Amino acid sequence: MTDEDKDDTELIKQAARSILKDEIKHLHLVSPAALKLLRLTTDDDARIDNLSHIIETEPVLAAKILKQVNSAAYALPNKMTSINRAVNMLGFSTVRQLALNLQFYDKLIQHNSTNTFDLLFFWQHCLYVASLSKRIAVALDYPDPDLVYTGGLLHDIGKIVLEAHGRITYSDYICSIGDNKHSTTEEERSFFGITHTEIGHAFCLEWQLPVSITAIVACHHNQPAKSSPYAEFKTEIAIVSFANYIAWIQGIGSATYDSHPTLQSDLLETIDIDQLNLEVLLQQVDQDMQTTQEFYDTQLPGLTTLRAALVKATINLSQISEDKAFTVNPAYNKKSSSLTVPHHSLNPNEFIPRTLEAIQDEFSFDRCIMFTIDPKRRCLLAPYWWPKSTLPTELQPFEVDISDISGLLLKCLREKKAVLINANKERDNPIIQRLKTTEFIAIPVIHHNNLVGMLYADNSLSKKPMHEQLLPEIMPIAYELGVAIFNANQYGQEKKHAQIDHLTQLYNKRMINNFLADIFQRDKSKLANIAIGFIDIDRFKQLNDACGHQAGDDALKIVADILRNSARPGDFIGRYGGEEFLFVLKNTNETGAQGYAERIRSEIERRGKILSRRFHGQIMTVSIGVSLYSPRYTKYTDMIEVADQAMYRAKNEGRNRTVLLPGVETVEK
Repeated sequence: MTDEDKDDTELIKQAARSILKDEIKHLHLVSPAALKLLRLTTDDDARIDNLSHIIETEPVLAAKILKQVNSAAYALPNKMTSINRAVNMLGFSTVRQLALNLQFYDKLIQHNSTNTFDLLFFWQHCLYVASLSKRIAVALDYPDPDLVYTGGLLHDIGKIVLEAHGRITYSDYICSIGDNKHSTTEEERSFFGITHTEIGHAFCLEWQLPVSITAIVACHHNQPAKSSPYAEFKTEIAIVSFANYIAWIQGIGSATYDSHPTLQSDLLETIDIDQLNLEVLLQQVDQDMQTTQEFYDTQLPGLTTLRAALVKATINLSQISEDKAFTVNPAYNKKSSSLTVPHHSLNPNEFIPRTLEAIQDEFSFDRCIMFTIDPKRRCLLAPYWWPKSTLPTELQPFEVDISDISGLLLKCLREKKAVLINANKERDNPIIQRLKTTEFIAIPVIHHNNLVGMLYADNSLSKKPMHEQLLPEIMPIAYELGVAIFNANQYGQEKKHAQIDHLTQLYNKRMINNFLADIFQRDKSKLANIAIGFIDIDRFKQLNDACGHQAGDDALKIVADILRNSARPGDFIGRYGGEEFLFVLKNTNETGAQGYAERIRSEIERRGKILSRRFHGQIMTVSIGVSLYSPRYTKYTDMIEVADQAMYRAKNEGRNRTVLLPGVETVEK
């Protein structure tokens, strides 16, 4: 290592110390057993006995290994009870890989984060890159596939160091990206003062990991210079870098908004990708990931031919702005922007029109439409089109009944194949008839081999002929669009899940607090007609103990249902926690708030009487406290506290009643 390298390393360590809560050597990310397993990677003298001894001295690990080797995935003829026999039966490489996975899974992912940086998603990425790296190594006849597997598993460890032990976390960084939703290593440096590769490098040095693994962690985004001490590992680095790139272009990044890896020119000089059968490799990795799915209980991706086509196309689309650019086919050069448009947002109303605009512009089509599928009504819908004048008012809403579809369009939807449809051959095609065009292309939009929608394009105005050669060029864009739509749907579901109480399907406490905090940021003059109601089920513990938790859950659902049915437009209702609920009324007064609360109370009492036999003779009732806004409330928690006090007064005065504070008499049942 040169003096310059030593200086750079020391600067990295200094930056790491400033951003981490503790010294790297004190971070509990790598167990002693994991370190021993890692060192076996580069130990030419390692024997089965060495591996067995490491596993056997870790009882929890040994139990998990035996559980896994006895699972259906390995289909052993007899139940295995010996680690040594398991290693002999399955092989040194297989068992060591499994043990290493388990060690890092337990250390890194056992407390799955609910923050923006999804640790389970990160783990899936690491497994995928590791598995693909090993498969590529085997295909290239590289002599040590286990080494690149381990390098792939650990290549992004710097991100988990930042997330678990940073003074500011990787979740904080992702949130800071804002609408851009695409990080770069330079943006990481601006935020942390260090990149994830640099802090991963420091981590590997401090823990004295094998130099080959350290090289992969430090250089997987940039091939090392010839003078670098890691230059001798350029093949290993190139394999993991290529696997990381392929993972990213399929939406399997280490974070939801991951940085875009590049195909470095040195990488393509180091490994000959023309030797690789990408379709076979991806199928093999799918099988590898499927094997882990049952054990880790995660949903893992499974794509085949279409994904291989995407990888090849994206390789052609890549442009590198390093020391020298990777030359791409000029015919593909202009297509890159439309391919990457779907990555720029999680809002379909933003990225779908932008994708259509990019396709229309770059392929010189007259118009483009995105059809979605309504499974309940069994029809194609056209909610997105470009230019905006494509569908005049008289054609909206544009719907095509699936039962009316036949010919090539039906083939497009059923077989998920891109087609060129000509009016001379299919005059009865419903889209040709309604849009009055002579020909159009239809591209299936797919995710995980499931049909998400269909891209449509034509040249109905210019009458320029369309060619089937365009279809394979647009397919990668359609695939990226499918990934983006899936991610948007997942994001919407997760966002809803984070806002909704699972049992009652009302807003949860966090959303209640967010809603009230937003209200109290407004002009004080607009708060005058706000009321908060605090609802508590009477004797709920008694009901739970007498009737069981299922009955208690049902009681909570009943109250939630009554609240939902009583709500007016603009009202806000939620479960505050336990047996407590809260409502927020706008544009109301003392009489209105009191009347609203009483309607809820009396309806719950009525329903409770009906269900009393189910609840062992107990009549379900609630006590409600209501507070009206007053200028003396400086924050929303003041209003909640007063409503809570009113609710407790209702309890003390006999339950099953409403109390409004301040200065309002109790309303008897």
